[in-house]
Amino acid sequence: MSKIRDIHTGNTSQELIIEGASCASCVGKIETALKNIEGVENAEMNFALSTVLVTGQVEADRLIKTIEAAGYQAKSTNQSSDEQLLIARETVDQEYYSRLIKQVWIALGLGVPLMIYSLVGGPMTVDTTLERGIWLVIGLLCAAIMYFAGKHFYIGAWHSFVNHSANMDTLIALGTGTAWLYSMLVVFFPMLFPEMARHVYFEATAMIIGLINLGLALEAKARGRTSDAIKRLIGLQAKTARVVRDKQEVDIPIKQVQLNDIVRVRPGEKIPVDGVVTQGQSSIDESMLTGEPMPVAKTVADKVAAGTLNKSGSILFKATRVGKDTALAQIIKMVKRAQNSKPPIGRLADVISAYFVPAIMITAVVSALVWLNFGPDPALAFAVVSATTVLIIACPCALGLATPMSVMVGVGKAAEAGVLIRNGEALQTASKITVMILDKTGTITQGAPQVTDLLIADKAYTEHYILTVAASLESNSEHPLGAAIVESAVERGLELARVSDFQAIAGQGVTAKLNQHQLLFGNQKLMLENSIDLNDYLDKAQQLASEAKTPMYLAIDNKLAAIISVSDPLKVDSVSAIKRLQANGIRVVMLTGDNRATANAVAKQVGIKEVYAEVLPEEKSRKVAELQAQGEIVGMTGDGINDAPALALANVGFAIGTGTDVAIESADITLMRGSLHGLADAIAISKATLRNIKQNLFGAFVYNIAGVPFAAGLLYPFFGILLNPVIAGAAMALSSLTVVSNANRLRLFKPQEH
Repeated sequence: MSKIRDIHTGNTSQELIIEGASCASCVGKIETALKNIEGVENAEMNFALSTVLVTGQVEADRLIKTIEAAGYQAKSTNQSSDEQLLIARETVDQEYYSRLIKQVWIALGLGVPLMIYSLVGGPMTVDTTLERGIWLVIGLLCAAIMYFAGKHFYIGAWHSFVNHSANMDTLIALGTGTAWLYSMLVVFFPMLFPEMARHVYFEATAMIIGLINLGLALEAKARGRTSDAIKRLIGLQAKTARVVRDKQEVDIPIKQVQLNDIVRVRPGEKIPVDGVVTQGQSSIDESMLTGEPMPVAKTVADKVAAGTLNKSGSILFKATRVGKDTALAQIIKMVKRAQNSKPPIGRLADVISAYFVPAIMITAVVSALVWLNFGPDPALAFAVVSATTVLIIACPCALGLATPMSVMVGVGKAAEAGVLIRNGEALQTASKITVMILDKTGTITQGAPQVTDLLIADKAYTEHYILTVAASLESNSEHPLGAAIVESAVERGLELARVSDFQAIAGQGVTAKLNQHQLLFGNQKLMLENSIDLNDYLDKAQQLASEAKTPMYLAIDNKLAAIISVSDPLKVDSVSAIKRLQANGIRVVMLTGDNRATANAVAKQVGIKEVYAEVLPEEKSRKVAELQAQGEIVGMTGDGINDAPALALANVGFAIGTGTDVAIESADITLMRGSLHGLADAIAISKATLRNIKQNLFGAFVYNIAGVPFAAGLLYPFFGILLNPVIAGAAMALSSLTVVSNANRLRLFKPQEH
């Protein structure tokens, strides 16, 4: 059993492996039983994985007893790591698959010869004493098959009956049990039946059990592939780390790495835990976590994340997050949670399945009564066949698998693309987004202002001198634009000087003295209030502003010396990503706190026509509400902190973050790489997943609903055809396999970047 601490509620989440759940009805029954326990906040079962995630303060033993009382088995593992939990579940799956295959051989070992005998014209009737003896032996063998190969169906049906419910096991048990019981009555009391009705259906019972077990086995094998995303993420985790202890480098198990340990990573090795580089430089391949193909240069003070690959240089870094706190561990937890969650469309399937099984049982009874009262001879035999076929063909296995299989593959596919989807509801809603709101700084732009232009107004000064003076002034300021100037000077190796009489003037700039020279550095208003003649440089400054650059004037001794412009450059692919969103019919809106001129300039560059500038955080959330009131499905994209109110209110909140950011937990969907293509990828994967779910649900519903009339005998009055229960069993098994295969098609889906 895996225990993790829920960040938001403080509750403990426990994951249990379930045995014996066979359809969507079982899922509903297990979840309801667990939710009724005092202390359980929520319970979400993943039918495709046969696991249930329970949130709340409840002991595992009590959860297991509750599940057993509902008629199922639950297993826990005392290992706490994701890898060991996955191994435990795979072991259970393998044992389940092996057991099913053994049961298939047992059932088909009798069923196939009987079926062949029937097809070549062998009599399946009881007329003589010898035939009674032969069929009695076969009937007893069939009973043994029902016990050794089909016992789980009958036990499941009994538990459902005791709990006043019905599920797939109920239908199979009733169908096969009716066929066997009728056949045994014919063997023991042939004289009670008309001569035409002395037909036995032992081959149907054996074949149905064999075919359904075969379908379950193939389904189990195929659905194992859906957890590949989790396996790959777990596979990224390093097994050991090389740490510096007592001035010696020693290899230790990853679990023994402690906070603030100094870790050595050589070329070609995985980063074992999250940390900050303290020595050396390298390029790190972060594609496994972010989907970004190009390696990222790392040097002193840069962050590194567990699971990424060191490509070139040897580095030392200080461990800042270890164990369950690393970004990779958080990502694995989020993906697992999302795969366990249900989108609204999946809950609809659960509700329908709760009524579906009883409805089918009633249909089977009505079908049998119609045959008994209005059917030709042998009416009783026809009634048994039609009721059995209806029960078997309507088993809702495919219905239960339709949604979770697609969600698992879709969420895993998104994780591979660096998109972390928090829950099934966000996965579904993202496909319906009509308006996407984008913050500007750090979302459309890089969020790191840079010096772009330096215009000399007084030829007495050089660029180096101007930049030195401006950086010396701004070294005392906390303004982000000033930080960009200081950074530019440091990069050029310039030595900053100490200024005196420093004063910051709100909304205008700063003043100070340097070597007896009076300095003014700020906007146009600061210059005009100090009677600085801007000459023809005013037009040049306005031109810079129209290019989304912020011009700042430097005056030395009351004379304009230079203009330095700072800009937050666009991300290289913002334009193409926004065009991609617009091409999908999504209305893109920019919402920013920056000044109107800069916002309009950036919007023009990226092709956004709807801009709201100089907006405060609380006004952003009001804009989201306003759009929602117009009937729009709103997606909000921001950094997950400054835009928190708007992110929370939006139908889907997208956080632009990195693997080491708290933003992973702050939005419905987190984009691990900074590119806005992640938005389009998330929406494309959401649409593909929802389309896949609809295909699965349509196939399952249509199969069950359309198959029932034919099973009941609709074709008989017109063509003299009555569907064989064996064919129904094969079709039912095939439908589940089809749903699993269709869900796995999502693995091949690739969002197209234009």
